[in-house]
Formats: sequence, C-alpha cells, structure tokens
Amino acid sequence: MSQNQTFPNCDQLAECFARTFKHLSSDQMNLLFWEEQCELLKRGKVIYAEGDSARGCYFVYSGVLKVFKTGLEGKEQIIRFAKSGDIIGFRSALSQEPACTSSKVIEDAIVCFISSDTFTKLIQQNPDFSLELIKMTCKELGQANSYITDIAQKSVRERLAEVLMQLMETFGLAQDNTLQISLTREELANMVGTATESVIRLLSEFKNDGLIEIKGRKIKIVDVRSLKRVGGVY
Repeated sequence: MSQNQTFPNCDQLAECFARTFKHLSSDQMNLLFWEEQCELLKRGKVIYAEGDSARGCYFVYSGVLKVFKTGLEGKEQIIRFAKSGDIIGFRSALSQEPACTSSKVIEDAIVCFISSDTFTKLIQQNPDFSLELIKMTCKELGQANSYITDIAQKSVRERLAEVLMQLMETFGLAQDNTLQISLTREELANMVGTATESVIRLLSEFKNDGLIEIKGRKIKIVDVRSLKRVGGVY
C-alpha cells in the first residue's frame, strides 16, 4: 500500500459513499460500514471470481479495480474499471446468482464488503437509494451495448483510440496531459478486445502520428481532437 493511503474511519467512508448515493440517513450509513469490513489490498489481489457465491458486494474507497470476464484459453476481457466511490458485484448479490464476472486490484486499494442482507435492507427501506442503483445498472447496460456495437463495427485502431478517450474521461489527465492510470499493454489489449501485439503496434502508430507520447506504461495525450476523430467519439 502506498504511503499516502491511510485507513479510513466510518465518517470518511460514509462521506465517500455519499458522493455516489446521497439519499441514505445517518442510521442507514451506520448499517453499511464497520472497520472490520474493510481491507487494504495490493495490486493483483482477486476480489471475487466468476462462479463464486455472491455473499454481498464491494465498495471501493480508494485505488482501482478491473472487472472482467475470462474467455477461451484464459484470455481476459475487461468490462470496466472501478475507482473510488464505485460499487461492484451488487447485481449478482441482489439476484442471488453466482458472480458473472471477476474483479482484481490493479492499483493498491481500500475495499469494503457490504453483505447482501444489508444491501437488500437498504433497498427496501429507501426508494431513492433503489432508484440510484437502477440508474447505475442502466448506465452499465448502456455501456455494454455500446461495446458490443463497437466490436462489430469499428476497427481495432478505432477501438483503441476510443478506449484511450474513455480512460481520459474516467481517470482524468495529470498536469502534463498524462493519463492518471497506468496499464500494461496486455490490459489495454483486454479492453480493446485484440492481441497485445496489435496494441503495441497501434500505440507506436499513434505516437508517430503525433497523437500520443509514450514513456513506459505512461501515455500522454497530445492531440485530443484528432484522437477523438480516430475513435469516432463526438
């Protein structure tokens, strides 16, 4: 765990949670967070795996997780990333079905477990909280529909440009226009849905075209407008 990460108290957890869900009372917040339910997790730690029994869901206080499915020969397809304020695994927990995805830490994280019973109780008690969850689910389904369309209709070059724009929107840019998330080339390929070699080649092309600069894992966005045009992002 990086030194600038400190273990949160209940008030800090509630404050972070309230940025996403604004409609819970103090008593309802107290149902959610107990210190023993939170863990400091290192990069590479698996939170849950496909097929696991969904006993609850997980709130991300800090750090970054990837949510993915595993296909043929163990190849990952990254569905999305979860960062501070996000909840993962709640759909399987509510439907009482085995987890349909896996989740792994890619930047050291503080993650808090919320049991299915607690989560269900909050939904039953608070209609506004339920509505926020419905909106979140609809947003995720919309993103999944867009991804299916992109896979069918866009080239790998277009999809990589779009993924870089999505990462910029999700995690932002540092002052020097570098993406504020560091991914391996394999992880980028698992987002785009292609081979790692193809991503390496295309990143080199983007660099030669003056769209990005590369330093190790770090990617600097040089020409946002042109990159959006390549990715068909408007």
